Amino acid sequence: MNTLSRAALLLTLGLTFTAPLHAQQQPAPTPQVMQDDPKMKAFIDNLMQKMTLEEKIGQLNLVSVGFDVTGPVVSKNVNENISKGNVGGVFNTYTPIAARKLQELALKQTRLKIPLIFGYDVIHGHRTIFPIPLGLAASWDVQAVERSARIAAEEASADGLHWVYSPMVDIARDPRWGRVAEGAGEDPYLGSRMAEAMVRGYQGSDLTKENAVMACLKHFALYGAAEAGRDYNTTDMSKVRMYNEYLPPYKAAVDAGVGSVMSSFNDVNGIPATANRWLLTDLLREKWGFKGFVATDYTAINELVAHGMGDEKEVAALALKAGADMDMVGELFLKHLGEDLKNGLVKQADIDLACRRVLEGKYRLGLFKDPYHGVSEKRAKKVIMNKDFLADARDIARKSMVLLKNENQTLPLKKSGTIALIGPLAQSQRDMIGNWSGAGDWKQAVSLEQGIQNVAGKSVKIVYAKGANIADDQQMLDRLNHHGGNLELDKRSSEEMIKEAVQVAQQADVIVAAVGESQGMTGEAASRADIGLPGQQLALLKALKQTGKPLVLVLMNGRPLTLTWEDQNASAILETWFGGTQAGNAMADVLFGNYNPSGKITMTFPRSVGQIPLYYNHKSTGRPYAGTDPMDKYKSRYLDEVNEPLYPFGFGLSYTTFEYGKPELSTTTLGQNQPLEVKVTVRNTGNYDGEEVAQLYLRDMIGSLSRPVQELKSFQKVMLKKGESRTLTFRLAPDALKFYNNDLNFVAEPGDFQVMVGGNSRDVQMASFRLQ
Repeated sequence: MNTLSRAALLLTLGLTFTAPLHAQQQPAPTPQVMQDDPKMKAFIDNLMQKMTLEEKIGQLNLVSVGFDVTGPVVSKNVNENISKGNVGGVFNTYTPIAARKLQELALKQTRLKIPLIFGYDVIHGHRTIFPIPLGLAASWDVQAVERSARIAAEEASADGLHWVYSPMVDIARDPRWGRVAEGAGEDPYLGSRMAEAMVRGYQGSDLTKENAVMACLKHFALYGAAEAGRDYNTTDMSKVRMYNEYLPPYKAAVDAGVGSVMSSFNDVNGIPATANRWLLTDLLREKWGFKGFVATDYTAINELVAHGMGDEKEVAALALKAGADMDMVGELFLKHLGEDLKNGLVKQADIDLACRRVLEGKYRLGLFKDPYHGVSEKRAKKVIMNKDFLADARDIARKSMVLLKNENQTLPLKKSGTIALIGPLAQSQRDMIGNWSGAGDWKQAVSLEQGIQNVAGKSVKIVYAKGANIADDQQMLDRLNHHGGNLELDKRSSEEMIKEAVQVAQQADVIVAAVGESQGMTGEAASRADIGLPGQQLALLKALKQTGKPLVLVLMNGRPLTLTWEDQNASAILETWFGGTQAGNAMADVLFGNYNPSGKITMTFPRSVGQIPLYYNHKSTGRPYAGTDPMDKYKSRYLDEVNEPLYPFGFGLSYTTFEYGKPELSTTTLGQNQPLEVKVTVRNTGNYDGEEVAQLYLRDMIGSLSRPVQELKSFQKVMLKKGESRTLTFRLAPDALKFYNNDLNFVAEPGDFQVMVGGNSRDVQMASFRLQ
């Protein structure tokens, strides 16, 4: 753990977290947008003239070696294939020693000494783990999100990596899908801002620098719209919805200069993404101008056979001609492209183009000049998990947390008395770093119990009971543990565990219940049909409620949950997601008021699974239900549930309160291509200093297509001292009023618009204007 002992580190991180994030004092790097480079072209031309067909195909082969696999196939004969020049890239291998060993094999054994590119699933940190991306987005702090990616790039590059499979920017509106944990939620505008920030953080202003890594945009495209929230499932949508609601974050990442793209598993307009030329070539490269390379997801080319696209030889040809450049793990390019060329299924120009793109990626990273990218054990020891990175991890984790309820100012807790710490996640370290935590060491993560001890010290007595297992289904536990869950089943009955928890709770002044999901219940291949608290956790909470003690829920989870009973009965609810290496300290900072929570959810929390998909920027119907007359039958509504969510998009409380004035517009009659200025006064009306995320939404009242009832167009995060007022100015460019019409033209149509500003998508102040 670097040169600091754990005890010294905890002292260093103690209670001194009033300073701003380190990155906030630094300007953001200018993104490196890929341009045509004559020197690169000449270099690659010269190299490719020397390459055999086999060597060109070898560059398209991406193999898995090492510590971690994300699927059922492990690459075989890797050393032999590297020596033959049959491998272009390696993933799942890191550390300076391991990466150098394989790179030396390529440089010493192959004829042309073309370096390998090393990739890895660096999703929310490399060694220093940050909140899951859904939590990062909940900070609404673009600079903090960029900082998390910058730290990840520093560590990953020092650990032998050149390439990270992030950001995932899939718009997701179904919380049953486990991979919502890996994205920014349901909104295209916010998702776009987060995508840009991640790309900037990873790549910096110069990819050849030793502390930069190439980002990989994923999953292209529409993966988040998988039907029934079931991973790897099919998708189906109109191009109008695609262009307006799902594609913007991908486009934003491309415009920010992302170096690579990963194809998705699902189909798009009936054709799987990995074989979809319209998607990978016509749209991505020709319309958007993307100049990097495309890698498939894990064995995605092989899976085209199961999609019904042909046999192995045919699908290899389809993927190459569609625009896929690197075959992740499946090795169908390696096995079949030579024969496909002889049989006329592909052309030499197809192989050459894919090879060129891969080589250009390596050139942009500077690997032909320095194949090791400045990696060394000395640098890794200095960089990885240093105290500044851990301090930032704690601060960013605090920013991600969302206060969902706080009845009678139950929070912040007093640093005195007795706390009953109850729940299956109270002492967990493994779950703190969440799913897709890559090279993170969960044993170095701070649990909630440890965090409370660190922050409150000896002035608070902690009494503990587990209260419930995270799940009681043995098959579920076996499945989670088979994939690194590290879960232990308490052999006592649920009744015994709950009885003990109630007895412990009766000794305390307040109950802190650490409940939620295990990290393995979210992420890839972790869809859930029931998104309530698993196991007997709800039964535990109901028993704790009966004690009459204040009941504070600390949620740890990777998706929105259905929390109707919890919202009605808990005294306070703090959503902490999976907060990363410093999660426990960050949670305690918020619980005890060292930090005033400022997070806002970026994905709607439904009341019940039957409402899904539920999202704020929906369309109106011809029979909208106003919610005022329960006997009003023939409207778009349920018989047994209300339409409204439990917590709307953008929602999050603070220990203080904020009041919004009515928006003031620079004009009520706007000309085409004229910007709009919106001013709104926000006042801190409570008793604490605090940060507020002011959100601006628009509604296009009349259009050639039906338009959403709201669309996020801007936001500002502002710190206000108690009693302070500030007038915020939002400047909306003309594009903010535009959308893709039925002909897929990006237009602003004359008519009436509403401007809405507030602290979430529901509670807003409104003004109107007209576009001429």
